[in-house]
Amino acid sequence: MSLPIRQVAYFCADVRAAARAHHAAFGSGPFFVADNIPLARAVHRGVERVLDHSSAYGQWGEVMVEFVQQNNAGPSPFHDLYPEGSGRFGLHHVAVWVDDVDAAIARFDAAGAPCALRAEMNDGFVFAFADTSPTLGHMTELYTPVPVLADFYTMVSDAAKSYRGGDIIIDIAFS
Repeated sequence: MSLPIRQVAYFCADVRAAARAHHAAFGSGPFFVADNIPLARAVHRGVERVLDHSSAYGQWGEVMVEFVQQNNAGPSPFHDLYPEGSGRFGLHHVAVWVDDVDAAIARFDAAGAPCALRAEMNDGFVFAFADTSPTLGHMTELYTPVPVLADFYTMVSDAAKSYRGGDIIIDIAFS
């Protein structure tokens, strides 16, 4: 089974600053920025926790690039790789599309990559992080390409194709 990378994601201190820097260096974007992404549930390493995060999504060639910041203190899959207060940031995960998130979590776990996070957004969309960092140096995000997700990927890609300059930050909200 081939699982092509759909997205490369970096943990950072400020998603807007990181998006602007990436655009300046690589020409990526524009970036759609969602602050305080609402989650109905987040289970990190088997413990339900609050996870308040913001993300910037843009196109980088054929792949989506995401910058993510954690807005609240405490344990998380982001702090698993970049300990809170360390001032360290960098590549956090790559994302792949799977047919069934929970089945993929089980497959990754059986292969030695336990589930670091399983989260549900308010609309029922589910995503998870398999901890592939011991073998790959980063986590692997798993989600099913339901229409709302596939449409979002298309919107980001189309925006990059039609971008003609101006501000590269576009604020959005997820409900």
